[in-house]
Amino acid sequence: MKLNRKFVAKPWGQPLLPDIFGDRTEDKTGEVWFEAPKGISLQLMVKYLFTSERLSVQVHPNDRQARRLGFPHGKEECWLILDAEPDAVVGLGLKKTVSATKLKAAAMVGEIEQLIDWKPVKAGDFIYVPPGTIHAIGAGISLVEIQQNVDITYRIYDYGRPRELHLDDALAVAKLKPYEMKYWTEVPADQSVSLSTSRPFGLFQIVGTNDEILSQQSGSKEWQVVPLEGEVEVRGEIVKAGQCGICPRLSDIDLTKNGKSLIACAMA
Repeated sequence: MKLNRKFVAKPWGQPLLPDIFGDRTEDKTGEVWFEAPKGISLQLMVKYLFTSERLSVQVHPNDRQARRLGFPHGKEECWLILDAEPDAVVGLGLKKTVSATKLKAAAMVGEIEQLIDWKPVKAGDFIYVPPGTIHAIGAGISLVEIQQNVDITYRIYDYGRPRELHLDDALAVAKLKPYEMKYWTEVPADQSVSLSTSRPFGLFQIVGTNDEILSQQSGSKEWQVVPLEGEVEVRGEIVKAGQCGICPRLSDIDLTKNGKSLIACAMA
C-alpha cells in the first residue's frame, strides 16, 4: 500500500517544491513525511527534506542510551542528496576532538558553528549518520532521509530560533570528535548498489529491474519503496516518484516500470 504523505512547514523550508510534490506550497515546506494509517506501526520512517536555511545542530542516542531513557531504540539515519546548490554544506562531527565543557560553552555563546566540520555536498552523495554524531544540514539542499522511526532528537544549537535546546542530554550521548568518512560514499546514478546492509536497516538503490542485491535481506518483514524515477508496483498498487509504498515481503515489489528507486528494509 501507499503511505500517507504529510507536508511539514518549517522556518528553514522552501516555498517551491519539485513537480512530483505539486510544485508551490502556501508555506515553506521543510519536510515531507510518509506515515502509516492509524493502528499500523512502522520501524522505519522516510522523509524528503528541502532547506533554505541551516537546520539545528543536533544529535541522537544509540539503542542502549535510548532504552535507558524509556525509548524502544535509538535513532540512526542516513541521507541521499538529490540536489544541492554549489555552496551547500552539511555539518558532520567536529573539526577536532574537544571536551564537553568547551562544546557546551561554545553552544551557549553561539560559537559552536566554528567547531563543527562543514563539508560540501553534491547530488549523489550518500551519508550515514551513526548515533552520537553531531550533525546539521545546511541550506540549499534537497535530500531523502531514512531513519529509525523514533522521536528522539537533542538540539544543541538553533541559531537563535525560539525552540528548546537539550544541551545536557546531547552532551551525554554525543561523540565529541571528527566524523569518520568511511560512512560517506558517492552513489553512481546508473547502477544498483547496496547503501547499507547491517542493522537496523538495509538500504538499496535499484536501477531498472536489476534487483539481485535485494535477496541479501529477503527475511525482512517491512519493506519501504521510494521511487525516484518511474514507478513501482507494490502489492498491486502503483507507487510513483514523490510517494512511498510499504509491503511485508520482497516478492510484493514489481520493478517492471522502475526507473530508479530507493528500497529500505527493517532488520531485527
